[in-house]
Amino acid sequence: MVIASLTMSAILFVFIVPLTILFFIYLSNILLLIYQRNSEVKADPLSEVWDSARKTIASFWDIYARIWHGYELHGVENLPEGPGILVYYHGAIPIDYLYFLSRLFLWKKRLCLSVADHFVFRLPGLKLLLEVTGVMPGTREECLIALKNGHLVSISPGGVREALFSDESYQLLWGNRKGFAQVALDAKVPIIPMYTQNVREGYRMFKERRFFRQLYESTRLPFTPPYGGLPVKFRTYIGEPIPYDPNITTDELVEKQVSKGNFLFLFQTKTAVQALINKHQTIPGSIWKALLERFDKRRK
Repeated sequence: MVIASLTMSAILFVFIVPLTILFFIYLSNILLLIYQRNSEVKADPLSEVWDSARKTIASFWDIYARIWHGYELHGVENLPEGPGILVYYHGAIPIDYLYFLSRLFLWKKRLCLSVADHFVFRLPGLKLLLEVTGVMPGTREECLIALKNGHLVSISPGGVREALFSDESYQLLWGNRKGFAQVALDAKVPIIPMYTQNVREGYRMFKERRFFRQLYESTRLPFTPPYGGLPVKFRTYIGEPIPYDPNITTDELVEKQVSKGNFLFLFQTKTAVQALINKHQTIPGSIWKALLERFDKRRK
């Protein structure tokens, strides 16, 4: 009985915070449904009519971010006033990205539309939350329309695969994905790299992945459960924009280095994201160090 109790306690401990986050996400959707019914709102979910509800939801998540992860956001000045494409590293749970969306709205009253994997739209009971927060499947046409309307659009080229199978080495798992680069060229907008420090120390996946990798590749569904949820320090860094250049190709924008004089100017997205990781992340990641950073006043 003692062994069984300890085992159950350990299981609950490693899964309780991810499950709590899921509960809060569904609670956010319920609050939006109550707001919609009480206010009889029938307007476009992206319209300003929903701003008061968005502010309430964003405030809740920002408080959670401050308390649990001591969340900080740096480099907001690098975001263009107009449209652009944000490209970021995908943690096991993209809770850091939710923190970013919340603080961006509170600071700038600005929406960033998010490209999500198709499985997200199969989750029951989240339709209104996805619509109000601007989550979309992210076809080329949808992204171009959003950019034409002046929105920021965000995407993680690694997506679910990176969430499931990257680790504390923070390896980018983008494969051959470069559609975002073509959209940026077509829309003539900059690409902005983004990365959150210690995101893998906050939430992780189990090491044994061969079976789950085969299962994911055949179904495209994330069966691997995340665990963790320790209150490690989270800092999101927004890098300098990669400007639109009509003379650069899609491949160059994704990963080619362009030489100029005696310096290497890294105009490509993959290297820009990797540069943020190399600058701000201890590799391999350390949960202990990430926890201690909550008390490191020099980094603020």
